[in-house]
Parts: sequence; C-alpha cells; structure tokens
Amino acid sequence: MPETIAVRPGEELNADSLADYLSGRIGIAHHEISIDQFPGGSSNLTYLLRLGDEEFVLRRPPFGNTVRSAHDMKREYSVLAKLSRVYPPAPRPILFCDDEAVIGSEFYLMERRRGMVLRAESPAELGRSTDLQRQVCRCFIDNLARLHSLDFESAGLGGIGRPEGYARRQVEGWTKRYFDAKTDEHLELENAIEWLNQNIPTESGASLVHNDYKFDNVMLDPDDPTQIVAVLDWEMVTIGDPLMDLGTTLGYWIGREGGEEMLNMPFNPRVLRENVSRRELVAMYADSSGRDVSNILYYYVFGLFKIAVIAQQIYLRYVKEFTRDERFARLDRIVHGIGLIAARSISCEQI
Repeated sequence: MPETIAVRPGEELNADSLADYLSGRIGIAHHEISIDQFPGGSSNLTYLLRLGDEEFVLRRPPFGNTVRSAHDMKREYSVLAKLSRVYPPAPRPILFCDDEAVIGSEFYLMERRRGMVLRAESPAELGRSTDLQRQVCRCFIDNLARLHSLDFESAGLGGIGRPEGYARRQVEGWTKRYFDAKTDEHLELENAIEWLNQNIPTESGASLVHNDYKFDNVMLDPDDPTQIVAVLDWEMVTIGDPLMDLGTTLGYWIGREGGEEMLNMPFNPRVLRENVSRRELVAMYADSSGRDVSNILYYYVFGLFKIAVIAQQIYLRYVKEFTRDERFARLDRIVHGIGLIAARSISCEQI
C-alpha cells in the first residue's frame, strides 16, 4: 500500500477554506497547501497536509457519520494532548477546529510521524526469520502492556472513562450498535452475542485502553522493526478493563483457521499470523503485565464481536452510499466470517 494517495472521490477537503483558516493560526501562505490522503483505516479519515516545507496530519470524522460519540475529534485531540506527554508513541496534537464551515466537520491537526506500517504484506526479511517475527510480536505486546501500566490519573486522564461496570457497558453497547446497523442475518455471530451477554465477567482492573490496537495502527522503525515509533488512531481510547483491550487485539489476529479471505485482511501482517499464535501473544502479555489471563476466551470472543460490529457499521455506510470506498463492498462477508470463528471458539472453548 502506498504511503499516501490522491484524495478518494467524495472525501475531498476544501483546500481554499482550509488554507484560509490555517494561515492565521500556524503561519502558512495560502498558495503553499497541498492535500493527499492516507489510504489505510476505515473509520476516521486521515490526510497529509503539506504546508510549505512542513507536513501535518489532519483527522476528521467519516462522511455520513451517524455515531457522533464514536468520532469525537475534540475528545481525541484533548486525550492526545495529555497522553503524548507521558507515552512517547502517542503523536502530539497541534490544533483543533470545531468550526464545521471550514471543511464540513470538526477536525484536528497533529504532528507527522514517519515509520513503517505493517499490514497484510510485510518486508521479506520478516518472513525469513522466525526469531525476528517473535521479537516484533514481543515489542508489539510489550507496548500494549506498557500502555496498560500508565498512571492515567497522574496524566490527567482519569475523567475520560468509567471503569466500574465497563465490561457490561461494552458488551451491551456493542450489542445495540450491531442491531442498529444490521443489514443481513448472521446466525453464528448473533449466537455469540447471546453467549457474551450471558457470561459478562467482573472487571480485571482499570487502565488506559486503546480499543483498536493492531499492527495497522502501529508505526515501526524501518531500520529496527522491534522498535515502535508511533501508535495511531486514538478515537476509542478510554479507561476500562485492559483484558477487553487485549481481546480486541486478539480478535484481529486471524490465522489459517479463518480461511484465505480472512488471512488476507490487512489488519496485521499475514506472515506473523501464520507463524505466531494467539496463545503465544497471550503468554507474552501475561509475562509482560503479570495479569491473570485464565478467562481469555471471553475477551477474545468479545474482540471478534466488536470487530464484526465495526465492520457492520462501515458496511451500512457503504450500503446507504455515504461512502463510495470499494474496500467496504464485501464487509458483509467479513462479518459472516468472524461470526463463524467466534462460534467455533465458543464450541471448542479455546482461542
């Protein structure tokens, strides 16, 4: 996947209006602005702004957004302003705009980080070395455990979430979102939803949770892929049960058992998913965090379910023609496939 592309049709920004707004705030000349789009991601839209010799990243909600609380730019900006001071992988935000007349929505600018994002395809050297594969995975999991260990109160982030009852709110909330966005019948997934609602655990603790932690949202040092230079897409960050966060990460880790279509999903490098198991990731996390992971099946199934709901919400936007992005045309098949994986895991009682 190229680093940036020309802005997709239907997702253009008003460059003149944006330049007028920014010129009085970060000192750019009107004629110097250019805009490209980052092709990854399927929720908030991310653009590269070149302003003279400087580069910034702009984030805005998706077109046709109907879940405003899920795309709150002011909240994301405010969290990053505090988090970037204590957690180096979090990019520093620069400017927030709530005047929707500028580009049609609120947005914020943040610093640009440079690094390597691993998706389905990955560098050849990663495929040649099982030792490097495990080192990269260890770095990835250790970084998640590091986020979960941060003192969120000292960072001024204690007010961004309510840890009490978090698991129940998550399960019930995502259940409602699924049925609100439903377009087709997915029996296996809906059976998993019933199982999740009947077996909600008490919280295992409280920490900052990213809520969408996968390699697609992580930038690595190209010269040393065992080092993380940035973690991106903080739109769902909150305070909650860290094992719910780990469950989402595991949900994205679909291996050979998912079949060829699921293996080709871009969330994580295929070579890692084929050679490093979910059980190994869980063991790495337990070693790094010291947390009890004996009930990991529940959190894994929850992660699968949440990912299916995200895909279903995006698919609904495509069906309603709020987006013309052809990447989303087959997301109904992904929702179905995830339902099958969840049903199989519940039946076998293992991740």
